[in-house]
Amino acid sequence: MTIIRHYLFLKHYKKRILPFPNLDKKFEERLKLFIHSPNNPSLHNHKLVGSLEGLRSFSITGDIRIVYRTFGNIIELYDIGSHNQIY
Repeated sequence: MTIIRHYLFLKHYKKRILPFPNLDKKFEERLKLFIHSPNNPSLHNHKLVGSLEGLRSFSITGDIRIVYRTFGNIIELYDIGSHNQIY
């Protein structure tokens, strides 16, 4: 499995997550969990609908989400932020 980061993800990660060390640490933990077990119930991994159809999302914390898409064996992290920022 290959993880790539969309430019929007990188931009929002630097602005919304990196300034907060606890969130940055939680992101690393949850990404590792996602890589090893993408359907782990604690991730709340689910398909998105509407304008984000074709994308999926999983939780970092109760409010922080990662939006991603898959292309075969490639996972592209598309966006990150709070529920209100993403949707």
